[in-house]
Amino acid sequence: MGYPSEMMESIRLVEETREERLGMEIERISVEDKDELLRRWHPDYREDALRRLRIGANMGDLVVAEIADILEAYPLINPNSIDLSRIDFDCEVLVIGGGGAGVSAALWAVYSGLNPSDILIATKLRMGDSNTRMATGAFQAAIGPDDSPMLHFLDTMGGGHFVNKPELVRALVMDAPLILEWFEDLGVILPKDSEGRLLLRKIGGTSRARATWAMEYGGAEMMRVLMDEVMNYGIPFLEFAPAVELIMDDNGRVAGAILYDFDTEEFVVVRAKAVILATGGLGRLHIQGFTTTNHYGATADGIVIAYRAGAKLRDMDSIQYHPTTTVYPEPLLGRLCTELFRSMGAQLVNRYGEIFIHPLEPRDVEAAAIIRECYGRGNGVKTPSGHVGVWLDIPLVELINGEGFVRKHFASEWRAFKRYGIDISREPVLVFPGIHFQNGGIEINERTETSVPGLFAAGEVTGGVHGKNRLGGNGLTDCFVFGRRAGIFAANYVKKVSIGKLSLDHVVKYVEKLKSLGVSESRRAPILLPNYRKKLLESKVPLYSRYN
Repeated sequence: MGYPSEMMESIRLVEETREERLGMEIERISVEDKDELLRRWHPDYREDALRRLRIGANMGDLVVAEIADILEAYPLINPNSIDLSRIDFDCEVLVIGGGGAGVSAALWAVYSGLNPSDILIATKLRMGDSNTRMATGAFQAAIGPDDSPMLHFLDTMGGGHFVNKPELVRALVMDAPLILEWFEDLGVILPKDSEGRLLLRKIGGTSRARATWAMEYGGAEMMRVLMDEVMNYGIPFLEFAPAVELIMDDNGRVAGAILYDFDTEEFVVVRAKAVILATGGLGRLHIQGFTTTNHYGATADGIVIAYRAGAKLRDMDSIQYHPTTTVYPEPLLGRLCTELFRSMGAQLVNRYGEIFIHPLEPRDVEAAAIIRECYGRGNGVKTPSGHVGVWLDIPLVELINGEGFVRKHFASEWRAFKRYGIDISREPVLVFPGIHFQNGGIEINERTETSVPGLFAAGEVTGGVHGKNRLGGNGLTDCFVFGRRAGIFAANYVKKVSIGKLSLDHVVKYVEKLKSLGVSESRRAPILLPNYRKKLLESKVPLYSRYN
């Protein structure tokens, strides 16, 4: 198939300017210009992007409108029809989510003294199906000779616009090297130099090269090893069993969850002394009509059920839009083009082959600059179906690192595009921002405790680690660092508590409040799976064309 003729003229201009751009010194954007760029062009700053919550612990807060809709929604269960005396599963620790945070939490609970049979992992899809497994990027840890946790801390705080929760960032940067040691012990394969040192790359918004990676299979490689570890220990797990509600006891503690069995279409009651929420992100809600890099089950279940149980949320006015997701060919729409391309020399250029932003600015700045270039300056490239994007000039990576580098080190990316007649080692890729990460979420402390006793949370479902913007590579670090902590602290917690009488009274009260607000009973949450039969994207042209 290749690129259509109407796009080839722009590609010719990109090729003509490539030699001139190779090695060009690209100016960084100033702080003042950065703030103006974000205010004017980043999707989080649109007037119609947010609304105030009318219910719950964050009542009155401005949150993303689509998130407000699912928080102000009726449950999937009738709380009065669930028989809590019929316990289907009884465990010490229930882990909800089978991605990186959930799996590492379960393992560290075992390492902390719990019997594997005392733990249960419940996951919406198959074990391991998660944003973690799909991660093509890197893991940040300050292990380089010119690096330190302090520099990692400052980079992370700056990337999050200094609204991150400092104690969480401290935990992130201090524990990251420990996680790498754990990976090494378990057999995670990461590239090293001839002397056995881990290779490090610089990621956007960072002051040092501290990102380790496994080609473009970082998340998959980590999950491969950790899932083997779960199997080796014999930790029980339920697949195709998402959580639809948390259970409380008469002492005000979380004491389990209601699961929905996709196979039997029945509700399942799980009693547990502690629950660890590791349900991941929200990309499949398609905020503002944007495409997403997220896996099929990323529909924000965790924040819905935690919020109904009284958990405090934070930073729910902020979504991360990854700057480089695929626009063409359309079967790859929304596919992530990893930031590692830009760390290795790829540049973002407009239809004329002109550089318009430094390739290693923080992700929110990069995304806003691309939107401005396409819809503010009219310098984007239009596809036959009306999508617009800019070029990620990947052939520069080949020129800098040698022939065959892209095909060897980015094999899956190369194959994906080659199926459609595009050789990314020789041709640029058309990209535009897509939803990548849930910056905010359930507020936790450094022990991963939420504001509700017995409820712990880790990974993308939480807020506070990244502030208003996550740096590349910190996502994997986050889920494993806090997954580990959740397992340790939940294991210690269950040794000291007993469960009271089970109750869903909190759900009953939530429903009564929704009725008093006049919320339509047709609005239900959590949204377990995205329904693409609905008019989610009204045409082939995404809603971000509102920037016209």
